[in-house]
Amino acid sequence: MASVQLIGISKRFGDIAAVNGIDVSVQNGEFFSLLGPSGCGKTTILRMIAGFYMPTAGKILFDKRDVSFVPPNKRNTGMVFQNYALFPHMTVFENVAFGLRARKTPKPDRRTRVMKALEMVNLSGLENRHVTQLSGGQQQRVALARAIVIEPEILLLDEPLSNLDAKLRRETRDQIRKLQQRLNITTIYVTHDQEEALTLSDRIALLNEGICQQIGTPQEIHNRPSNAFVASFIGRSNLIDGVAVKTEENMILVRIKDSWLIRVYKVNPDINQGENVILSIRPEVILLNKYRGSQLNLFKGTVRSSQFNGYVIEYEVDMKDISLNAIGMNDEINTFSAGDEVYIEIPANRINIIRK
Repeated sequence: MASVQLIGISKRFGDIAAVNGIDVSVQNGEFFSLLGPSGCGKTTILRMIAGFYMPTAGKILFDKRDVSFVPPNKRNTGMVFQNYALFPHMTVFENVAFGLRARKTPKPDRRTRVMKALEMVNLSGLENRHVTQLSGGQQQRVALARAIVIEPEILLLDEPLSNLDAKLRRETRDQIRKLQQRLNITTIYVTHDQEEALTLSDRIALLNEGICQQIGTPQEIHNRPSNAFVASFIGRSNLIDGVAVKTEENMILVRIKDSWLIRVYKVNPDINQGENVILSIRPEVILLNKYRGSQLNLFKGTVRSSQFNGYVIEYEVDMKDISLNAIGMNDEINTFSAGDEVYIEIPANRINIIRK
């Protein structure tokens, strides 16, 4: 395994800046995800790490060794492509062994390593089948076995689950994580699916329009977004414009549309009095009650709509000129219908305040 460091990496295609000044450090054995919407530059970054694209500017280091312009076959990386890129005329064994043959691995050693790789991905006994006879999930595991059989220092995965159905996607991502932990291999994973990134990753880099918006653990990215884009892309969030009208030692008082005052714990010490801010409030932290409580942020509102979603119920609640999305558990006791008046509690320590 190896560490990976991107220093000021940029990539231009003519007048288009696909990646713009990215700085990322991936540690030995880390599962690191590049997350973002389509066109944000994540696959371009992965292809630069693999050596398929050369950077327009910046450096790529493997264990402090500059590989920015080293060809792919000299980088010792294994890659799983979105479409798997398997050879349909070959058997499972031949597909997995392809990289070993290219490296002129002796035939006895080649067979041993292929069979071990197939065992790791739960495909023992299928080595003589053609890949066209396999399901999508099995083909994905063949591609994974082909990537790990060469014993790469770095494993690269480009949206490998996007062609699978939801149930198989969940099962396969669990297998990928367990395999990565078993091999303790440095892994860089590209996805647009936030659930995949949050579930699999040690750390995540969230990208938008070729720029890195935030790097952190899944908990940091979800619970403490650095800007409005991160707050809206990861999970769901109520984004509300406001003005910091008073700052105290541990609390900031924010005015919303001249109608409401909301108290927020001061987790961002750089917010100054009079500054325009955005409040990010996750729907799941909002509490709806039938009776008035005594919390700091307690407001009266009306349920506009409710949507049953299995173990939770999603609500849209109006507070005069503010509309909030809230999520409550389906406990059959504290549930509400459209038109119900409710008390809305917003815990001060669960609100993220972001400079506008």
